[in-house]
Amino acid sequence: MTPHPVVQAMIDLSAGAVGGAACVLSGQPLDTAKVKMQTFPTLYRGFVHCLRSTYRNAGLRGLYRGTAPALLANVTENSVLFMSYGCCQRLGCYSAGLSNDAVLSDLQKACAGSVASIFSALVLCPTELVKCRLQAMEEMEASGKITNGQRTVRSVVKAVMRNDGPLGFFQGLTTTLARDVPGYFCFFITYELCRSAFAEHLKLPKDDIGVAPTVFSGGLAGAGIELVVYPVDSVKSRIQVMSMMGKQAGFLKTFVAVARTEGVRALYSGLTPTMVRTFPANGALFLGYEASRKLMMKHFD
Repeated sequence: MTPHPVVQAMIDLSAGAVGGAACVLSGQPLDTAKVKMQTFPTLYRGFVHCLRSTYRNAGLRGLYRGTAPALLANVTENSVLFMSYGCCQRLGCYSAGLSNDAVLSDLQKACAGSVASIFSALVLCPTELVKCRLQAMEEMEASGKITNGQRTVRSVVKAVMRNDGPLGFFQGLTTTLARDVPGYFCFFITYELCRSAFAEHLKLPKDDIGVAPTVFSGGLAGAGIELVVYPVDSVKSRIQVMSMMGKQAGFLKTFVAVARTEGVRALYSGLTPTMVRTFPANGALFLGYEASRKLMMKHFD
């Protein structure tokens, strides 16, 4: 029995939350290194140096700084993303005159994922802004760019509200959309094509290919999205962190300024920890999503 579309949406939302939590907990220290290196590309010799310096200066807690907003960001983002992903697929079926449980092509699913990213970006941007500011706070203080930096989620939120009002939480939204709309197309097309290849090789349905193929497909999808959108993500991190000092230029001006003054290589600073992190983190994301979704859907069989 196919559950009601509202029930399906709730299942997708819950499964996305499980996947988002698994993604954060498996890769937060490397995400911290990524943000630090994106914001201050000349401060560290590499991601190992960044991890060592952070651990030496702030201990293990420093490596996990921003975990609370990161969990909130990823759980919220992936809940909305996968719920919207399922809704967009069902809307596509409806538009084509197909039944709700019709199987779409991998390309159609990728398009659904790209559209779904618009909705997830709206909830991701505020929490990601808080996370990035917390992760880069020590470097901002050490460089003298700010004093008396905020060290907790509450203090960062209060500072944004005081200085910029509610709209301040959406600094970097345009860049987030520029990153996510094409990025999630690459993300889902890689994931679905990889799963299809495993299913064909194993002669099994895509939902039954097992743990290792699912983790590998998710990891490869994560690597694909990072390679495509990483320079845009670097600009987004800068906009969200540097806006603490006052008005920050928009995406194009920031992108051009970094490329001209620091070189194109600066836009890829932090790529190594990102690639090291993304495979297990996104593998965990899809494993958590698929396993929990399958478990919940069993109640309707």
